[in-house]
Amino acid sequence: MELSSSPRRSKKYTWWLRIGVYIIFLVAGQSTATLLGRFYFDKGGNSKWMATLVQSAGFPALVPLIFFFSAKSSSSRTGQPRTRIRRTWLLSLYVFFGLLLTADNMMYSYGLLFLPVSTYSLLCATQLAFNALFSFLINAHRFTPLVLNSVVLVTVSAALLAVHSDDATASRVPRGKYVVGFLCTVGASAAYSLYLSLMELSFKKVIKRETFGVVLNMQVYPSFIASCCCVVGLFASGEWSLKGEMDGFGKGKVSYVMTLVWTALSWQICSVGLLGLVFEVSSLFSNVISTIGLPIVPILAVILFGDKMDGVKVIALLLALWGFLSYVYQHYLDDSKPSSVV
Repeated sequence: MELSSSPRRSKKYTWWLRIGVYIIFLVAGQSTATLLGRFYFDKGGNSKWMATLVQSAGFPALVPLIFFFSAKSSSSRTGQPRTRIRRTWLLSLYVFFGLLLTADNMMYSYGLLFLPVSTYSLLCATQLAFNALFSFLINAHRFTPLVLNSVVLVTVSAALLAVHSDDATASRVPRGKYVVGFLCTVGASAAYSLYLSLMELSFKKVIKRETFGVVLNMQVYPSFIASCCCVVGLFASGEWSLKGEMDGFGKGKVSYVMTLVWTALSWQICSVGLLGLVFEVSSLFSNVISTIGLPIVPILAVILFGDKMDGVKVIALLLALWGFLSYVYQHYLDDSKPSSVV
C-alpha cells in the first residue's frame, strides 16, 4: 500500500509544481507586460499596430523549447500507439486562433492607449464574468451560486468604472476616446475569454495529447499568424516608419527598443502560463489566476505612473477581489469533493 501510494503522491506533487510555475509565469508576465505597454504610450509611442504586434511577436523565443519537448515526447512514446491529428484541423485551429488574437490584441492596445492603467486592469477583470459564461455554454462547466456571485460582483465593478472617469483622465483624454477605450477593453476581455474556452475545447476534443509541447505549439503558431496580420496592418496603416517615434521617445532610442523587446517577451511568458493552466485545469481556472494580477497592476500604476486611485476605483477593486475570492472558494469546494468521497 505504501509503495502504491508513493508514486501517486509524487505525481501529485509534480502536478502542483507545474501549476505553481504556470501561475508565476502568468501573473509576472501579465503585470510586467501591462505596465510596459502603458510606459510605451506614456513616453511618446503612438503606433497602435506596434503595440498590438509586440503582444504576439515574441514567439521565436519559444521555438527552441518546441524542438526540445517534441523530441522528448516522441522518445517517451516509442512503442505506444500515437493519436494522429489531421493537419488540416491543426492548421485551421492555428489560423482561427491567430486571427482571434489579432483582433483581441488590437482592442487591448486601444484600451491601454485611452485609459489609465488602473482603470484598464480593473476592466480586464470582466474576463472572469465572460469566461464563466463561455465555460458554461462551451465547456459544460457548472454555473454555481458562488460563480454567479463572482460574475455579478465583477460586472458591477466594471459598471462603476463605466460611469466614472477621474479628472486627470478627463483633462488628458476626450470623453469619446475614454468610451472607446472602455468598450475596446471590455470587448477584448470577452474575445479573450472566448479564446480560452475554445482553446480548452480544442485540447480536449481535437488534440487529445497531454504534453507541454502541445501547449507551446498552440502558443507559437497562432502567435505567428497574429504577428503576420499585425505586420500587414502596420504597413497598410502607414505606421511602419518608426524612426520619428523612436527619436521622440521620452527615454531615448535604447529604452524604446528595450521596452518593445521586454513587452514582447513578457506577453509570451504570460501566455505560456495561461495556456498551461488551461491545459492542466480549465480555462475558467486560468482566468481566475489571471485576475490575481488585478490588485498588483493598479497599485503599481499609482506608484509608477501617478494614476489617481480615488474612492470609486477602490470600491471597484474590492468588488473585483470579492468576486475573485468567491470563485476561488468554489474551486476549493470542487477540488475537495473527490477526497471526501474517498
